[in-house]
Amino acid sequence: MARIAIAGFLHETNTFAPHPATWDDFLRTESFPGLTTGADILEVFPTINVGIGGFLRDALAQGHALAPIAWCGAVPSAHVTEDAFERYAELLLAGLDAAAPFDAIYLDLHGAMVTEHLEDGEGELLRRVRGHVGADMPLAVSLDLHANTTAAMTEHADGLVAYRTYPHLDMADTGIRTSGFLNRLLAAERPPAKARRPLPFLMPLTGQCTMVEPMAGVYGELARLEQADGIWLMSFTPGFPPADIHDCGPVVLAYADDQAAADRAADALYDYIMAREADFRVPLLTPGDAVAKAIASNAHRPTVLADVQDNCGAGATSDSTGLLRALIEQNADGALLGLLVDPAAAEAAHAAGLGADIDIELGGKLYAPGGPPVRGRFRVEALSDGAFDCTGPFYKGVSPRLGPTALLRTGGVSVVVSAGRIQAADKEIFRHLGRDPARQKILGLKSTVHFRGDFTDIAEEIVCVDAPGAASDRPETFPYRNLRPGVRLCPGGPEFQPGGD
Repeated sequence: MARIAIAGFLHETNTFAPHPATWDDFLRTESFPGLTTGADILEVFPTINVGIGGFLRDALAQGHALAPIAWCGAVPSAHVTEDAFERYAELLLAGLDAAAPFDAIYLDLHGAMVTEHLEDGEGELLRRVRGHVGADMPLAVSLDLHANTTAAMTEHADGLVAYRTYPHLDMADTGIRTSGFLNRLLAAERPPAKARRPLPFLMPLTGQCTMVEPMAGVYGELARLEQADGIWLMSFTPGFPPADIHDCGPVVLAYADDQAAADRAADALYDYIMAREADFRVPLLTPGDAVAKAIASNAHRPTVLADVQDNCGAGATSDSTGLLRALIEQNADGALLGLLVDPAAAEAAHAAGLGADIDIELGGKLYAPGGPPVRGRFRVEALSDGAFDCTGPFYKGVSPRLGPTALLRTGGVSVVVSAGRIQAADKEIFRHLGRDPARQKILGLKSTVHFRGDFTDIAEEIVCVDAPGAASDRPETFPYRNLRPGVRLCPGGPEFQPGGD
């Protein structure tokens, strides 16, 4: 039995997005709980599909005592402000002092945090924690699959344990695996040897889906290699491409009894992935072509049009209008789109009331390259306060609080509009407004991959749409300045050179 200090600080930073994450964003309950401290962590998280939820359930079942400090996360966006990072860092270090003595530390982190003053948010946070508690304190971390796993993160943690599914259905399971790793660490005479292998190309997010090849095979191979004698754990983080930092990109990690075993395992998975580099690029259709394809379908189930580049889960604004405009222009009957973020439109719908017709400018207010607002008359078909309980496998246990939310319709096209942000990865986003997504001809979802966890079972076909958004699925289009020289900007693509066009 050990006493374990636990905490979490999560943000996925799109350095090309327009709006930063302030401390208020970490305090706010939106798609996930806001700042939660002390014993409240043990009450809030056991039923939620997040790393700390799985960890605390397993650690308590093992008989460990937990010292919960502080957990918070903000919806992906541009840089975390210096103020927000430093507030949390101070809260964490003070919490460690207050929790002492303890035998180990568990941290629930994302792995792709960039702040106004730091390229490597998690690396710096781990450096400070390690400096605070000393080199011998067991320290294990759960990470998002999209972590840009830096050298500093690898150095300062004894183990980095990453999700293995995208959609992230195994977030809590990853916490459980981290608990098992920490148990082994507590019982061992010394920490495991580490091997880190950065890959020389960036992977588009659509190519990282683990429900299909090539990524399904990658994680199958990882699991096979992990069974070798002497291997403690392997992780693979495909990376988060919209982050202009030196260590952006995919990384293989291996932990083993000795360095030779760690190196062999890491090299084997590296070679497996490199042999399939070209397979990680997914084709996209223009909004016009995607809508025309969906209209022409004679299927009895929805054609899902994934607005992959306007996903707030990757730092986009979720208010681009490319797909919405194409649906309206082609008179797409039986189309339902969500979730579009427009606080002013949601407030206008609530002010007008159910059944009213309102003339508004919808969307296009937060990210100019995503297209201008759609001007028109919309019927207010349903209203809510944006509070509901998610039922799908990704957002399992989460109760979003989106503020004023409305279902609006023009012609045969309906759209869910809200003040708060959540990616369209749960059917309850539509159901709580009285609309069954399974009964639509066309379903437009502002999500890159997570929607597949809850919508694949009702989809006749899934089409990825090349509508403009701040979370481009083509890394070669980003104006990088800080990448390491020589990394390929996409599978098989051009190499980055500092100072180049």
